[in-house]
Amino acid sequence: MSSFEITGNIPLKGEIQPQGAKNEALQILCAVLLTDEPIRIKNVPDIRDVNRLIEILDALGVSIERHSRNDYTFQANNLHLDYLRTKEFRQDGAALRGSIMLMGPVLARFGYAMIPKPGGDKIGRRRLDTHFHGLELLGAEYSFNEEDRTHELKVPTGEKLRGCYMLLEEASVTGTANILMAAVLAEGTTTIYNAACEPYLQQLCNMLVRMGAKIQGIGSNRLIVQGVDKLHGTEHTILPDMIEIGSWIGLAAMTRSEITIRNVSWENLGIIPLTFQKMGIKLEKRNDDIYIPAQESYEIQNFFDGSILTISDAPWPGFTPDLLSIALVIATQAKGSVLIHQKMFESRLFFVDKLIDMGAQIILCDPHRATVIGLNHESPLRGMQMSSPDIRAGIALLIAALSAKGKSVIHSIDQIDRGYEDIEIRLQKLGAQIVRVD
Repeated sequence: MSSFEITGNIPLKGEIQPQGAKNEALQILCAVLLTDEPIRIKNVPDIRDVNRLIEILDALGVSIERHSRNDYTFQANNLHLDYLRTKEFRQDGAALRGSIMLMGPVLARFGYAMIPKPGGDKIGRRRLDTHFHGLELLGAEYSFNEEDRTHELKVPTGEKLRGCYMLLEEASVTGTANILMAAVLAEGTTTIYNAACEPYLQQLCNMLVRMGAKIQGIGSNRLIVQGVDKLHGTEHTILPDMIEIGSWIGLAAMTRSEITIRNVSWENLGIIPLTFQKMGIKLEKRNDDIYIPAQESYEIQNFFDGSILTISDAPWPGFTPDLLSIALVIATQAKGSVLIHQKMFESRLFFVDKLIDMGAQIILCDPHRATVIGLNHESPLRGMQMSSPDIRAGIALLIAALSAKGKSVIHSIDQIDRGYEDIEIRLQKLGAQIVRVD
């Protein structure tokens, strides 16, 4: 098990390039199973969760050629479907929540799919009903094996998936992706209403269209899919990771640093820049870069009626829940107060006890809400030993440690490695004093 040793309260300076988007990569990699032709994917992040999925594809029989660290070609022309019934797959799939998106493509192409109860962050209840109900509406039969703790879906013998109208009970990104990948090979027309429309889902749609799929409504919450008999190969480049971009904005504010984030794909950031600007952080659009000047202080805006600012998560184009941990940490050293409202996951705010131990003034109102009283850098956080509970809380604690006075040690950093590529190396280039210790 590795740890980070960090000496904080050091201003940073320089440029940083965001990695490819983890959440997009997991969708795109599952989509390679929809065709027997080669698919080349560029800007693939070299992180633990993505690499786990690539290992699963390899074990499933997908031919994989690695052109460079972040550039692959995949061809699913000789799959070993028996692998889905093995103990090895139950272990591999259970370790990665993104493995759930293997179901739609495999089911559509081969008529059968099985997945163990997937893992991922321990951030509260994360239902899979949207996935299974949507695939059932397309004609699949669902069953759950209590002994193996596995979910199974199969198309009745002699039949195919058939298009239909469905209204999703929640705008689940992975649920929409799973259903969409099944619908593109189903017979007839499928209408998915209350679909997720995040940029990463739009990227998946655009890739599927290049492969020969017929999809209308891309970027909206209603997707209309006309099924086709076969999809073809293509090339695809993954967007920069908006969560990492937001993390670097938070890092610059907390450490009072001058940082340029390169090639951020501004048009796909939604209200992320505006939300951080409401927290008083100055940032500039320079071509496709974000420039954050060094700020001695930043003041949280109130609403127009003078009431305290509330930052909450919502489906796209709302503020992504993956950045609420960053917003909360930023608020600890802001001037003013803010209410952080995490609506989607009831356990995601429980890392605030570590920030309180570091000296932050936070009132945890309930599992979903925390009020943060900013210290305006007048009372810096204190370094301490802590553990990373999940990816996003882990990066938030890392940012807190880099701004804190003294030395911090963060254990269980494999959680951070699941979502961030070479993070200590890139931070060292900015001047951070951070060392990985085995």
